[in-house]
Amino acid sequence: MKEILCFGDSNTYGLIPKTGGRYDRDTRWTGILEKRLYEKDYRIVEEGLCGRTTIFEDELREGRRGADLLPTLLESHAPLDRVILMLGTNDCKTYYSASPELIGLGIEKLLQQIKNADKNIKILLISPIKLGEEVWKPEFDPEFNEHSVEVSKQLKEVYRKIAEKYGCDFLAASDVAEPSEDDREHLNPEGHKRLAEAILQSVAR
Repeated sequence: MKEILCFGDSNTYGLIPKTGGRYDRDTRWTGILEKRLYEKDYRIVEEGLCGRTTIFEDELREGRRGADLLPTLLESHAPLDRVILMLGTNDCKTYYSASPELIGLGIEKLLQQIKNADKNIKILLISPIKLGEEVWKPEFDPEFNEHSVEVSKQLKEVYRKIAEKYGCDFLAASDVAEPSEDDREHLNPEGHKRLAEAILQSVAR
């Protein structure tokens, strides 16, 4: 059976907007993939973590720096057929003051880690959904600001160029899904469904 590692943040974990709960396996995009691909001899390894970044250290929560954990996961789940990588939203937080290009460098580090682990692993790089307008309001997530939203809008083009550079498949989540109106940050059930369908088309190629 082939293994697909899905490495991401809360939108891979399946966080329910505003509640802090988690969508069930049949709702989150990783679970939809698992159900649809099982008969094709694929197993999905879910590795989504709320607050995860590419290379930035969260001083309030341990273990959020993706580059610290990814090499271990690549080894523990080997051999892998594919890695689906979707990170970058948390890198947009005001605390990190990161430009789209700097976030892109973080993505490149992760891609290098994957290729160093096994050059034959297929990679699908996904640029995240855009942050919603006014996501920074107290009732949503004040860890972001207006600049965060603008940075999130630029990640699609930055990631697209990186995917070309590394020979990866590429998908822009923002082309198929939007953040929920409930928190302007996370996918709703329809968003998870649409993202899963787009990923399935990529995997089928």
